[in-house]
Amino acid sequence: MGVVYPLFLSEMVSATKRIKILYTIPNFDSAGSGKALLHVAKRLNPDLFEVHIACFHDRGDFFKVVETSGIPIHIIPYTTTMKPYFKGLLGCYRISRRLKRIRPDIIHSFHYAADYSEPLAAKMAGIKWVFTKKNMNWGGSSKNAWHLRTRLASTIAVQNTDMMRQFFGGIKKTTLIPRGVDTRLFSPKAPNSDIRNKWRIADSDRVLMCVANLVPVKGIDVLLKAFAMSIEAYPSWKLLIVGEHNNDYGNEMLKLQSQLGLDESVIFCGRQRQIVDYLSIAEMVVMPTLDRGEGSPVSLLEAMATGKNVLASNVSGIRDQLVDYPEHLVEAGNSEALATAFHTNFELSRTEHLEKGEIFRKHVLKHYPIELEVERCEQLYLKLHERR
Repeated sequence: MGVVYPLFLSEMVSATKRIKILYTIPNFDSAGSGKALLHVAKRLNPDLFEVHIACFHDRGDFFKVVETSGIPIHIIPYTTTMKPYFKGLLGCYRISRRLKRIRPDIIHSFHYAADYSEPLAAKMAGIKWVFTKKNMNWGGSSKNAWHLRTRLASTIAVQNTDMMRQFFGGIKKTTLIPRGVDTRLFSPKAPNSDIRNKWRIADSDRVLMCVANLVPVKGIDVLLKAFAMSIEAYPSWKLLIVGEHNNDYGNEMLKLQSQLGLDESVIFCGRQRQIVDYLSIAEMVVMPTLDRGEGSPVSLLEAMATGKNVLASNVSGIRDQLVDYPEHLVEAGNSEALATAFHTNFELSRTEHLEKGEIFRKHVLKHYPIELEVERCEQLYLKLHERR
């Protein structure tokens, strides 16, 4: 998919210089947000944009991947504690001096938290500042900070329509930019025999998969209870949970697995780098997120892009992605409802699952390719750069 630029904007940029975009992110310790940033950053049109990245430190496995992209990386503390306020303002001023040395035209923050020191420092430096709202956190003790972050932003990239309505209703400086997925990498593939052998999954086994790092909002307890209600009637199905589980909640889920008698039918695979290989052995993918919701969950898009039948909670973020398929949405937190959905789908043949998966892949190709996310970001930068 090519990007079509308004002629006057393209001429304006080419007649002067490329627009320098500085992406900021706290770290690359976990690959989720880091991948989202890199997928966009490395695809921006190099004739129009010069891309840089800033983060707090150079630790984390994914940092090495980012280094190989060739994008310049700046290790700087681009946020500061704001209390006491005088000290916070002084810290913002110092950050603004560092930012001015990099001289970006636009800063695009991928920081997930309600920090307002970064946009304040950008404003002191006279740099336009954008942030992507990536989660459904807003109220509580961080409410005022979110409002300040919003007020200081030049533009806000919003990931789902519930965010737009609940958090930014009436605010004109918002742009809806859902996540996209690399549909060439995430495409239908033959089942990976090495993965099957590693986890002792027979050819006759049917595989349901959940891809999520284990934290309470992901609803893994709901998933295990629903699967326990279904497994007696459908013993050929195995549940694979792919994601980090070495934490308190993960340990609780391992105990719940045993309590529900699921030791032989549920496999906790831990964090895996080659998710596409794991998806290749699944017939179905489930996302049982609780009521707080998601931003724009890329793991669900990746599953659909690889041609998998999917079930997911009817919550923010997911609702947008499955708006045309309400029968694949399940009440969040309701094990009985999820078990009923399992029963309906476990009855389907492998061929029927493939047919449903083909429909979901076409949906992603039309609405959620990574190229469309990049195009929307580029248009945002061009319009923002035009404003003087």
